Amino acid sequence: MGTWPHAKHLRNLYVYFWRWAAWKVFGGDPFFSGSGEAPPADWTYRRGIVCFITVSGFLNGPGFAKMRADLRRDADHIWVIDCSPEGHQPPVSSRIFQGVQQPVCIVMAARRDSKRDGGPAKVCWRSLPEGDRAAKFAALAALRLDDDGWTLAPEDPRAPFLPAGAAEWVGYPALEELFSYNGSGVMTGRTWVIAPDAQSLRARWKALVEENDPKRKAELFHPHLRNGEPGDKHVDKLVKEGLGSLAHRAVAVAKDSGPAINPVRYAFRSFDRQWIIPDARLMNQPNPGLWHAWSGKQAHLTAPHDRSPTAGPALTISTFVPDLHHYHGRGGRVFPLWADAAASTPNMPPALLAKLALEYGRPVGAEDLFAYVAAVAAHPAYTERFRGHLKQPGLRIPITADRQLFEQAVEVGREVVWLHSFGERFAEGRPAGAPRVEPKEAEPTIPADGALPKRLADMPHELDYDAAERKLKIGTGFVANVSKAVWDYEVSGKNVLRQWWSYRRLDRSKPPMGDKRPPSDLVKIQPEEWLPEYTTELLAVLRVLTRLVALEPRQADLLDRIVASPTIDSDELRQAGSLNETAVGATPEEGEVEGEDD
Repeated sequence: MGTWPHAKHLRNLYVYFWRWAAWKVFGGDPFFSGSGEAPPADWTYRRGIVCFITVSGFLNGPGFAKMRADLRRDADHIWVIDCSPEGHQPPVSSRIFQGVQQPVCIVMAARRDSKRDGGPAKVCWRSLPEGDRAAKFAALAALRLDDDGWTLAPEDPRAPFLPAGAAEWVGYPALEELFSYNGSGVMTGRTWVIAPDAQSLRARWKALVEENDPKRKAELFHPHLRNGEPGDKHVDKLVKEGLGSLAHRAVAVAKDSGPAINPVRYAFRSFDRQWIIPDARLMNQPNPGLWHAWSGKQAHLTAPHDRSPTAGPALTISTFVPDLHHYHGRGGRVFPLWADAAASTPNMPPALLAKLALEYGRPVGAEDLFAYVAAVAAHPAYTERFRGHLKQPGLRIPITADRQLFEQAVEVGREVVWLHSFGERFAEGRPAGAPRVEPKEAEPTIPADGALPKRLADMPHELDYDAAERKLKIGTGFVANVSKAVWDYEVSGKNVLRQWWSYRRLDRSKPPMGDKRPPSDLVKIQPEEWLPEYTTELLAVLRVLTRLVALEPRQADLLDRIVASPTIDSDELRQAGSLNETAVGATPEEGEVEGEDD
């Protein structure tokens, strides 16, 4: 039990209360009697009721399957009331207990007959209305155990205490179970080491190392402070290890007079590729494992972790090492395709790939499964279809049992990855270079009369859009053939184009958050001109989004067919040892981020 991945959940105090109460009311074996003596002959012929209001984790968690089976065995009837339909960390005004952030439920298990017939208890489920606490109390006062507001849960002894539809959702494996490793992206702790162009980074580093005043140099570096003193990284910090195969200097920044370590491309936000100085001395939490496994063959899925997607794709893909906040600017997890830079070891349980190969009667490689996941979840229809289930954070991926559906999803998913990676991954059989739009007449482009201003000072602070003419307006210039769907494209509340623009306009400052320190003055070092590479990247983003929007109906149809057909249940995969139930990510967790981040 000690090495079982879910054993830790059984140590929650409420589990002990449930076990103790069920033993006292319904009976049990002599081990739990404490005396070691055999129980009375009528020990299992008891009637009674057990009722608690507790956190909701045991309703569907895999670690509580035996607990649910025992309750179904010992009770005649079980009623479950979901008190937190808003999901994880609901608004305080909606909480039954204001100080409890976790979803809670009321569960009542009753045994009317002294002798059980051996069949499982009938489990009935219902939810209180979303919203104000007072409305929930009113609904509780009005409900009856025999009214028509209840929905039956599946009868399988270990099945979740949830309606059939919700049970199907729980039957899909969690995203993290499909990968051997997942972790946080890079947390630099200072924004000046990231920029949309490499020349700004070289200029910032030069200004730092040429500063002669030690105090001013320390301030420009912008160390994270703990109790007023420099924390994780500072100008005098000696960092022994570098980042993978990239250059490293085993000298403190304060004593370094050389040029910046050559900047590399960086996955800053979804569809926003920037540059970073890949220097471990400058990053609070560089997550070295990501750098050691990074190469020209690597790809990463990024997905929300402590919150749920609200709109747009539920996950995005990057080729470069991702930022901590890559998915949509508010944390997330990184799921690499490969576990090593040589792309020889999949970052997926070998038993999972073997199980799928056996299921489909054909080899299944890491790229196949990676593409499948992208096809299933990297589009708005996934987020919309599973919106009710996603109130509780955590993505789940329906794995089809149909070989043809799997192969169709892999085909679509390879195109999705190709597009998200701007043509740098899964490009076999496709035109070289960044994705283009066909026919060319429909491709976002800048015509002769739409030339963009050359100076940043002449650029607008915010983008504008003309829906009638399908133009993305940028000061006196414009981009033609931009659809409304592309203009509106978002990743969980973050509009991609407007967010992308905010890091390239003249004023790139962000609104202050609470008592957060302002960033280093080094961030003020930026070009005065609108760089040609900015235009190239803008057109690349628009063309990628245009093709992704066109692909969405195909992905939605594919998801519909996968969900409507037989899927491989997570219990089956788990029993075959195919899922990774011990995947542990790198720190820090999103709720514990320190230092300066946008």
